[in-house]
Formats: sequence, structure tokens, C-alpha cells
Amino acid sequence: MLQRVILAAFAITAPQFAIAQDASDGVTFRFGLGPSFAPEYFGSDETAPGVGGKFRLESLQLGGVSLGGGDNYGLGVRGSLRFIGERNADDFSELAGLEDIDASLELGGGLEFTAPYYDVFAVLRYGVIGHGSFVSEIGSNVYYRPTDQLTFKAGPRVLIGDDDYAQTYFGVSGATSLTDFDAQGGLVSAGAMAEATYAINDDWEVIGTINYNQLREDAADSPISENDDMLSGSIVLTRKITFGF
Repeated sequence: MLQRVILAAFAITAPQFAIAQDASDGVTFRFGLGPSFAPEYFGSDETAPGVGGKFRLESLQLGGVSLGGGDNYGLGVRGSLRFIGERNADDFSELAGLEDIDASLELGGGLEFTAPYYDVFAVLRYGVIGHGSFVSEIGSNVYYRPTDQLTFKAGPRVLIGDDDYAQTYFGVSGATSLTDFDAQGGLVSAGAMAEATYAINDDWEVIGTINYNQLREDAADSPISENDDMLSGSIVLTRKITFGF
């Protein structure tokens, strides 16, 4: 069975805050979907095709208050979300005896500092649906813009999870084919992301993303993890959408 996973991120990147009483209320964002590939589950040595998603809030005008727009450089807030597909033990012989894991949706946010050629961010997410645990992601990017239409960015990432998160995805209890393992929270993975964005026009963009992450600490030591190296990627076509209130 193929596990389809949507991984997405949204951001209000260092928003410009202003009062504009004569402006119309509305919101502008980008959204898109496209083909992707990812490990069948965390620690799997097999990959499967799926669906990748992107969502980015660009500006919000409400009650004369403007958020976003402009160059968005400096310190600001950043939203973050991640969807993790379900894991059914019956689909994988090596996981026989483990409990199934429902799909999870993580929501959260944090801070980001953005400059013309780099950014640094830290976010905290909570599994509002599914695992009900806290995870934190810390990272940075450097930017290269060879043309007005093409932007490259790349940088390191680390993922930290609490005890519940680690036990949900890497713990083993009562399995018939695996040794019991009590996974503790801490550093889950470390790696890097590379992304290229091509602006077809003001409304449409194509975004290609590659992620490499290596499981660390208890996530790597877990008997569930057959491969500590996780590679995923997507190609997404996004559309700018504006709604007036």
C-alpha cells in the first residue's frame, strides 16, 4: 500500500505592520499541490509516491490594519503546519504486531528573521489531530536569485520532539517481531532542504523541493528504523489567490 503524505508550510514572513484606514479588507495567499515522494514511514528503507502541498500567506488587510506585503525583511512571525500520513502495521511485514498510527496534523508557529540573502527561524508545532505531541523545528536558508523569475534557497534543519512524539513513531511495545523499545524525546533528525522557485508570472509559481534528514538519537536507535537516511521531494504548482471581505 502506498502511503500518501502531504507536507506543507505556511508563513507570515516578517510582516510589515501598518494602519491604512482607506484600504479594502482582504487576504492574499498562495496555494498549490503536486507530485511528491517520501519514505513509506519514518525509518523505512522504501519510498512511495504521494502528494506535496504548499501554502503561503502573503498579506492580510483587516479593519484598517495591514499585515504583510512589501519586502518583509526583519523580525517577524512565521506559521508552520505539517501533515503526516497514517501508518498501518498490516501494510508492512517488518512492523507486524505494532499498533496502527492515525494521520496527524501539526499546527504552530514561531519567529523568523529575514534579510535579502538569508533567513533564520524557529517554530513550535502541536499535533492538534493525531499524535497530540509537541515538535520544534529550527533552521535557516541562504538565497540566490540569478534572475527576477528564479530563486534558489537552501539550508540546514533540525527537528526536536517530546517523549510522546518519539514513542508514537519510534517506540516498540508488545510487537511480535521487534524488541521492546522505550523511545525518549530529544533530537529526532538533522538535515538540509534545497528549493527552487520559478515565477511563471505574478500569479503562478513552480516550486521544486528536496529534503534530506538523518534520524538521530533514539529515533535512529529504534528497531523500527531500518534506514536512518530519509530523502523526500516534491514539485508543486502554486496559484496566488486573493479574497476581499
